[in-house]
Amino acid sequence: MRKTQISALMASTLLVSAFAASATVSAEPVKIGFVATLSGPSAPLGVHMRNGFQLALKELGGKLGGQPTEVVIVDDELKPDVAVTKVKGLLERDKVNVVAGVVFSNVMMAIAKPVFESETLLVSGNAGPSPLAGAGCSPFFFSASYQNDQNHEAMGAYAQAKGFKRVVLMTPNYQAGRDSLAGFKRYYKGEVVEEMLTPLGQLDFSAELAKLAASGADAVFTFMPGGMGVALVKQFSQSGLNKKMQFLSAFTVDETTLPATKDAAEGMISGAQWAPNLENAENKAFVAAYEKEFGAPPSLYASQGYDLAKLLDGAIKTTGGNVSDKAALRKAIAAAPFKSVRGAFKFNANGFPIQDFFVVKAVKRADGAFVTQMQEKIFSAQSDAYVAQCALK
Repeated sequence: MRKTQISALMASTLLVSAFAASATVSAEPVKIGFVATLSGPSAPLGVHMRNGFQLALKELGGKLGGQPTEVVIVDDELKPDVAVTKVKGLLERDKVNVVAGVVFSNVMMAIAKPVFESETLLVSGNAGPSPLAGAGCSPFFFSASYQNDQNHEAMGAYAQAKGFKRVVLMTPNYQAGRDSLAGFKRYYKGEVVEEMLTPLGQLDFSAELAKLAASGADAVFTFMPGGMGVALVKQFSQSGLNKKMQFLSAFTVDETTLPATKDAAEGMISGAQWAPNLENAENKAFVAAYEKEFGAPPSLYASQGYDLAKLLDGAIKTTGGNVSDKAALRKAIAAAPFKSVRGAFKFNANGFPIQDFFVVKAVKRADGAFVTQMQEKIFSAQSDAYVAQCALK
């Protein structure tokens, strides 16, 4: 009888200990350091990405994986040195479990080293620079967006299929700009008349437009996000070049720039992995919820921020709420345990998505809002061009 009592006591003790351990895990707060460009001409990109993330978090009751969640938002100001200082604060002072967000690739390349050295997970909501996809890939990196080259690859394939003979390329001179050129040229086999590299943040394109007018090109392909895109589209239309050549782009004509460009951008073609009219239940619900919450259509940046939160939610659920076990959290994220608003989505060995890519067109809705609409699929379940160089398996 005494042995039975002792056994019962031990079982009770073990049960209490297990409950206490479980309670400790479930009570552990999740801390996310969210980095975005929230000031200057490119702020709408970061604002949309942040809005999408916060909308998903609101739908999840302010919790990720059922855990109390604190999101520390910092503005990188589109300055890599500022971003590094602020991210070190997130790591050392705030002790965040995950660094997330990041719009621009020069910022991503700057913060990657301190984040990886701290063995903290870095999950991109936008930037997908090629060095992090290839030989410089890291077990601590995932992208909830794309690899930089890919939307531009879709436009290169489109230009090739449509028979454009001579194309001028124009991008800002930084990592994502160089990636965009590489992506377009990977699939376009016609003549590249000229490659124009402009300073990041340039807003006056009079010299470039003069060169375009004299080039005799069939089309221009450009990557000019945020305020740069607004300025270029307006100036391109005002110059009359919109009546002489096709304007092809990625991250230039979208729901962050269309409120400013309006009719000047209508009919322009872009490459994207998402559009508001994609036919799946998750996307329909997201678009409706976003417009209700913010009074405007979401952009692909908003869709990526939304997916980013849902990805983290699914991964943290998988770990039972334990964000301290980095290996388990990494494994959970790699399984992509969520339903994306873009449809089919899974991770490749380098932490970048395998997904579909589309041609989208800027249109004016019946209610007067300007949005992008998916026109045709260019790639299905597309991997990035650098994954073979990544040593991760």
